[in-house]
Amino acid sequence: MTRYTLHGIFASGPTYKVGLMLNLTGTPYDYVHVDLRSGAHKADAFLAKNRYGQVPVLEDHEKDMCLCQSSVILDYLADETGQFGGKDRAERLRAREWQLWGAGQLTTGIYRTRAMKLGFFTFPEQVAEANLNAANGALKELNGLLDGRDWLVGGGVTIADLDIYGIVAYAPQAQIDLGAYPHVRRWMSRVEALPRFKSVDAALPKESAKA
Repeated sequence: MTRYTLHGIFASGPTYKVGLMLNLTGTPYDYVHVDLRSGAHKADAFLAKNRYGQVPVLEDHEKDMCLCQSSVILDYLADETGQFGGKDRAERLRAREWQLWGAGQLTTGIYRTRAMKLGFFTFPEQVAEANLNAANGALKELNGLLDGRDWLVGGGVTIADLDIYGIVAYAPQAQIDLGAYPHVRRWMSRVEALPRFKSVDAALPKESAKA
């Protein structure tokens, strides 16, 4: 049996983060497509794995663990694979700071604007404008914080980079021009140059698949 099973949907940014981590670490995994449109994420069988009824979910069959929330899963996989966890506890904590920061205005702004542009949701005009402003405000802050550094934490790539990348990578689908954020673009290029990197369009299968 393959050690890991990832439950998610190819259009989900949080699921992409986990798929990216698994791909970059060279970790085999089975993939179970969760059909959100049919309500599969609210079925009893899925709620038994994730009480919140959300994707992604990662099962570790070797350790009988079932985890939800992408940031938690990335943290877990950093320990289990020995990759992207930072060189010490201080770097791991800095990475967690970035993950929690990213879960705020950056996620709200980009993911919600993307959802509207793709027709998944509709928002009143004022709410849509607020979402877009949140995205650009967070991107401006990120651009400034990346000035003079290659990676978000320390001297190498960590789960912080994978987590934040998994949000910013959806800016084009939100019709947000990243050309205004040159430090962000250069940082994204470094992530995209990593061995085994896969884009948001290629990382996840569109139906269930074995490793």
